[in-house]
Amino acid sequence: MSRRTAAIDIGTNSVRVLVADVDGSGRGAAVSTRDRVNRITRLGQGVDATRQLHPDAVARTLATLREYRAVLDEHRVDHVRVTATSAARDASNADDLFGPAADVLGGVVPELLSGEEEARLSFLGATADVEAPGPYLVVDIGGGSTELIFGTDAPEQLVSVDVGCVRITESLLHSDPPAPEELSNAVAVVRDHLADAERVVGRAREATTLIGMAGTITTIAAIEQGLATYDRDRIHHFWLTRAAAEDVFRTLATETSEQRRHNPGLEVGRVDVIVGGAVVLVTLFRELGFDELLVSEADILDGLVRTA
Repeated sequence: MSRRTAAIDIGTNSVRVLVADVDGSGRGAAVSTRDRVNRITRLGQGVDATRQLHPDAVARTLATLREYRAVLDEHRVDHVRVTATSAARDASNADDLFGPAADVLGGVVPELLSGEEEARLSFLGATADVEAPGPYLVVDIGGGSTELIFGTDAPEQLVSVDVGCVRITESLLHSDPPAPEELSNAVAVVRDHLADAERVVGRAREATTLIGMAGTITTIAAIEQGLATYDRDRIHHFWLTRAAAEDVFRTLATETSEQRRHNPGLEVGRVDVIVGGAVVLVTLFRELGFDELLVSEADILDGLVRTA
């Protein structure tokens, strides 16, 4: 018997909700989506430098959670699971968000996920409806961290590294557009992190299919297709080639933020961090040797509702 379930993911750059009717659990669950909403709140604003959640970022996030509480009430949700990831992990004052968030959400306290648990849930969400052959390497480029997970039916090797679109932007990309030396330094930093990651996910290059998820990747897929308006059906399971990703990266990295915002497919809230995310993506292509990536709009939210 299905139950109406909601998952809310409080990420470094965005806060998202998925409402679905779920029958069963795990990979075999039947999931019927009722609503899916995404808001960019930039919770990770300044966290890398201060190790504190900024009051303005907390306020933006709580405002979005109030909006989502109305969505949950509208759909008469039976069960809610709320998680927080990289920015909250790195902040010493996460309780400044968690207490008020629980008040907004009727007593549901956000779970602070480890990088490893985040990776497991992302793998479950991304691979549940994939027809391409395994084994898979799933890559989740977030605002503050990137997860790499290798496996076929379940994660066999996984790692979370501290590079993401917001973290790279705030720490390394200060010019507009980024100076060539800034871009070179950013690539070098990501390359070093990936070298460390490969010591943990040693079978990464054995994957038959590379799957990528989250806002950086879906945005680059939308830009590559020139999508003036968001179209999930055209983004989900789109094959993004390395050549196309490199081309989008070159374009975005040489534009000012004012020029960049006119690219079809690029949300206003991602204009300032998309180059940082693209650095992670193209460096991953270069270092791991893959020529194409299967874009997934199914992600940690889909994993959460399957385990709620």
